[in-house]
Order: sequence, then structure tokens, then C-alpha cells
Amino acid sequence: MGIFDFLSGQFIDVIHWVDDTRDTMVSRFEREGHEIKYGAKLTVREGQAAVFVHEGQMADVFTPGLYMLETNNMPIMTSLQHWDHGFSSPFKSEIYFVNTNRFTDLKWGTKNPIMLRDPEFGPTRIRAFGSYTIKVTDPALFLTEIVGTDGEFTMDEISFQIRNIIVQEFSQAITKAGIPVLDMAANTGEVGKLIAKAISPTIAQYGLELPELYIENISLPPAVEKALDARTSRGIAGNLDDHMKWKAAEAMGQGGAMDQSMGMGFGAGMGMNMAGQMAGAMAPAGHAPQAAAPMAPPPPPVEHVWHLAVNGQTSGPFSKADLGRMASSGEMTRQTNVWTAGQDGWKKAEDVQELAQLFTIMPPPPPPA
Repeated sequence: MGIFDFLSGQFIDVIHWVDDTRDTMVSRFEREGHEIKYGAKLTVREGQAAVFVHEGQMADVFTPGLYMLETNNMPIMTSLQHWDHGFSSPFKSEIYFVNTNRFTDLKWGTKNPIMLRDPEFGPTRIRAFGSYTIKVTDPALFLTEIVGTDGEFTMDEISFQIRNIIVQEFSQAITKAGIPVLDMAANTGEVGKLIAKAISPTIAQYGLELPELYIENISLPPAVEKALDARTSRGIAGNLDDHMKWKAAEAMGQGGAMDQSMGMGFGAGMGMNMAGQMAGAMAPAGHAPQAAAPMAPPPPPVEHVWHLAVNGQTSGPFSKADLGRMASSGEMTRQTNVWTAGQDGWKKAEDVQELAQLFTIMPPPPPPA
């Protein structure tokens, strides 16, 4: 092999990058001291961009395609080298391949709780977590602002910074939105869009964009969740209590064995109690329901009254207390005929168990000597 062939072998004439990882954002093409030959082939695949840095200065940026490295394809490099015509000598330049695909399934979350004022619970704290995607939109700016001279730059090196930006914007967006905690689950999509929109100007300064941001969960502190569960349980118990009261009232209204007078009294009391509860439940919104009036005692049972028949004449009605006085004074004897509602015909007072006891209060007259 001649000296010319040896020198030609020192020059790089094929430049490309094949990435077999999922987190590499930037990779520098390693020349190992070799120079790039004029007219070399540069292959930039879909989802890539090639950035040339010449003597510390940002030069040309190549999008996907196949290029012959000549003066007409490298206008900035030509200007920096003062090439005004074709040349055949090799040149030195650092080449960085930038991954412009989306980096997906990246995680974010609030390290500390976020304080906010909830219209129902008052001051409370929430935590949130989710995922997002990131993409390089300006390879040259990204290389200048973030990567620098790093030969291999991965997503892990910038994900921490992106997460901090997301959490900051999430805190501001969620407090300004004024969405009640109980309604956040139904509005995570809208909140995610608000956060992504708020973050865009900040990360655009790095040559990045945030195509998607998802909120997977928003949670309350364990103590608040426990109190919320207890409140829900109380609400269910209250509904069951109303249902059981209604069923009890319905059953009592159908009971045929209960004394009519007691049933009427109990029904009236139950009706007043339920009316008070219904009035409280139907109180206008924003007004506390009025305290239910104390349940009135049922009316006393209706006392039997009696009629007397003496010498073909009837008198009355008399209460049991009246008959007791009449028995003491002799106006009513054991043989006096009495009648009350529901009794089958006239009976002697001594034959009615309820009235017979009136004549035992005083001992009968002694037997004859």
C-alpha cells in the first residue's frame, strides 16, 4: 500500500449514528483524531439531527437525509472557513447527533404536598403524580443551552429539571383554577393541558417542547381521606335511618290489632315528628334547617262511659269515677242495670267486672246475729 492510500485511510468518509438505547438524547460522533474528508457522506436518519460545531462555534444543522459534505451543503461552515470555492483538503469539526424523537413514559410527581384552599374542605393539602413526553425541537439551541460539550447526553440528566418545572407550574395552575378537590378527578385532562401550556415558554428556551402531560392521580392526606370516608358513611346511614322510619310508620298504620285510640295517638305523634324532619330537609339552600319540634305525647285513651236504668228511666253518661261516688252514696247498687258502648244489652252492675270492684271498696253489711 502506497503512502497516498495510507493518508486517505486516515480520513472519515461515512458519518452516521445508530442508537440502540431509549434514553440517549445527544451523542457526539467520535473521530478518534481522524479528519473529515471533503465530499464525505453524512446520513441523518428520521428522528435525528446532526449539528456541526467548528472551532467552538455552532455551524450547520442537518435534518434527516443523505448529504455530500461540500461547500454548497455547508453554508455556515463555508463562511467560517472562508471557503469561496471547492476544496479538497480535510477539515476538523465536532459532530453531534441529536435524537428528535419523543421520549415517552417519563414520570413526575410532587415531592411535598401542595397547599390550597378548597371551597368545601377549606385549607387542605394534595399530592399528584403522572407522566409526560418530551421532544427536542431546536437541536442547536438544546446543544448550546443544555448539553455543552458532553459527548453523550441522556434523558436522566435533564429529567430532574423538567420534573421541577412541571411541579412548579402544576402548583400554580391548580391553585389558580379554583377546582374543588372532589371535582379534580373529572378535570385532570383540562388541568394537564393548562400545565403543558404554562410550561411551554420555559422549556422552549432549552429547545424542547412538552407534547403531552398526564395527571394520573390527585390524592388527599390520609387523615382527610379517612374523614371523607366517615362522612360518606354517615350520609348512607342517614338515608337508611329515614327509610327505616318510613317502613316502621307504614307497618304501624296497617296493624289491625292495635287499639284504635292508641293507634290514632301514636300516628298523630309520628306524623308530627316526620313533618318536622321533612320541613328541615326541605329548608332553602344556604339556610340551616330549623330544629324539629319535640314530639308531643299521645292523647290519653278514651275512657268508657256508662248509662244507668232505674225504674224504667235512663240517665248518664257517667264516668267510672262518677259511678264510684254513686256506689258509695247508694245511688247505684249491685242490682242497678248498666250499659256502655260495645256491650251486649243491659247488665247488672255486679255482673260487669270493671264495675263490680266498685262495690268491694267498702265491706258489705254484716250478717244478722
